[in-house]
Amino acid sequence: MLPAAVRRHGPALALAAVLGTAGVLHLRRPAIFTPLIPRALGDPEPWVLGSGVAELACAAALTVPATRRVGGLASAALLVGVFPGNVTMALRSHHGARHWSRKPAVAWGRLPLQVPLVAWAVAVSRSAERSVRR
Repeated sequence: MLPAAVRRHGPALALAAVLGTAGVLHLRRPAIFTPLIPRALGDPEPWVLGSGVAELACAAALTVPATRRVGGLASAALLVGVFPGNVTMALRSHHGARHWSRKPAVAWGRLPLQVPLVAWAVAVSRSAERSVRR
């Protein structure tokens, strides 16, 4: 059996680690993510950097119990909001791609992963609501 603190905080902290890692990658290696930005949005760099900052903000909100409910909802919204970028990357993927993230298996394989990530963020938010009510 897991200790109560791990059961209570573990899912939120694990999601914060995932989002925090993604946020740092967006800021340190933006070229990985520029192909995700639909051309209709113009220059991809501000979008990549902005999404990295948003991921870091969500991660920070998830780590603090007082902001966890809002952090979970913001994380879910962010994950839904970046989904069109994942679709764009899948559509632009091709078998001859040099970078692993642009290969079809990876690009298309990412799409269904958004569903459990969004569900995880919503579950963290709901769990935080129950903790506040107690």
